[in-house]
Amino acid sequence: MKMNEQLEKSEELLVKKEASEISATEENVLSSVEAGMDMPTEFMPLKATNPNIVEELIRQYRLNEAKPNQNLTTFCTTQMEPQATRLITEALNTNAIDKSEYPKTAAIEDNCVAMIGHMWNIPADEKFRDDFIGTSTVGSSEGCMLGGLAMLFTWKHRAQKAGLDIDDLHTHRPNLIIDSGYQVVWEKFCTYWGIEMRQVDLKHDELSMDVDKAMSMIDENTIGVVGIQGITYTGAVDDIKLLDEKLTVYNETHKDLPVHIHVDAAYCGFFAPFVDGFEPWDFRLKNVYSINVSGHKYGMVYPGVGWVVWRKNNPDFLPEEMRFAVAYLGKSVDSIAINFSHSGAQIVGQYYNLVRFGVQGFRAIMNNVRKVSEKLSKAIADTGYFSVLTDGSKLPIITWEMAKGVHTKWSLYDLQDQLLMHGWQVPAYPLPKDRQDEIVQRIVVRPAMSMTIADDFIADFHSAIEELNKKRLFD
Repeated sequence: MKMNEQLEKSEELLVKKEASEISATEENVLSSVEAGMDMPTEFMPLKATNPNIVEELIRQYRLNEAKPNQNLTTFCTTQMEPQATRLITEALNTNAIDKSEYPKTAAIEDNCVAMIGHMWNIPADEKFRDDFIGTSTVGSSEGCMLGGLAMLFTWKHRAQKAGLDIDDLHTHRPNLIIDSGYQVVWEKFCTYWGIEMRQVDLKHDELSMDVDKAMSMIDENTIGVVGIQGITYTGAVDDIKLLDEKLTVYNETHKDLPVHIHVDAAYCGFFAPFVDGFEPWDFRLKNVYSINVSGHKYGMVYPGVGWVVWRKNNPDFLPEEMRFAVAYLGKSVDSIAINFSHSGAQIVGQYYNLVRFGVQGFRAIMNNVRKVSEKLSKAIADTGYFSVLTDGSKLPIITWEMAKGVHTKWSLYDLQDQLLMHGWQVPAYPLPKDRQDEIVQRIVVRPAMSMTIADDFIADFHSAIEELNKKRLFD
């Protein structure tokens, strides 16, 4: 090679090397212009930014969020298997509402609804696809809205047939009966639709619905009763079996305007079917007309997916006003959900879990959750400082209050703050209406919480109490 050619080649390589170094520098977060600037909070940046830099800066921006395994506040799933995560990622660009464009996602949704309906004990002589109907939702809140709307519209049909003037809201304003431990979506539902919410206040010696009091609130304008299978505040369950028995007697003498039950099983719906200790609460009870659940709680899917199922595929259960026809593989199918465009990813994730774990796998997981719950509950009670209200022997929710006769210079709110210093999020809060003066603290035991994590928490729980006692000596 001639000297001039060698020089030109060397210069070309040098230019490429310098360009490569400049490119590497631009991709390096520490040396980037953006690393020395505040993250945008109100206005979009004028110029585009290197994607690797944006990725890392957003990761840093989120550093002070809770570690998933130490977040004992949330009911939502924080951990899935890598295979499920890959399937979810591959399905993120699908739109679940477009059934013709994504027919397999639509089929997967139907499969999930059928499996969940059978999990809730559809009578053996009935076939899901012929006799029952349901849909995926963005979460259990949408499922509650749909269940509530079905109760409202079917009540209107019955009331009109019975001769009630439903336009006269002074005399015939619809009402809904629910215990005061409800999730806020029910308050929203009643507010949006002009429904009177009749709350069954929690007694001071009970943590769930007083069924007799609920029955005394029923009249001709009652659209239905919501039984809560897993109260968020307390971890207790309403006695839906007793409610069903009372309604059976009531409906015998009120055949024109019978009252039925919607079960809000947001987190218990994927737990109770696999463990012992629960009275019948699902479709085994003839007055249970619909049930909702969160797939992203004990269905073990990342937020957000939920499900709602109705007892019968006919207008007496799911009214025609709520069924909208959409094209699907050359025919028309019902679209029931409120939300339209949303990814099919979580639906795929739910199907993965149902197929992956099966009945035996779910049973093993939920029984491990219960074992962890019982160990945590005993450790909390054994400190001598607390009175445990719900001990995790039924639902995996542990709630406690300061024990009567025990005097400390610190409160549950102080304990909450002290545990946060160890990284644990354990909320303290007042109970609902009529018990709002009582402060409790709560742990949600999710499937991802192993006994190893529980042991770490117990050690830190004892340390937090010791630290509080030492601190308060000098107050």
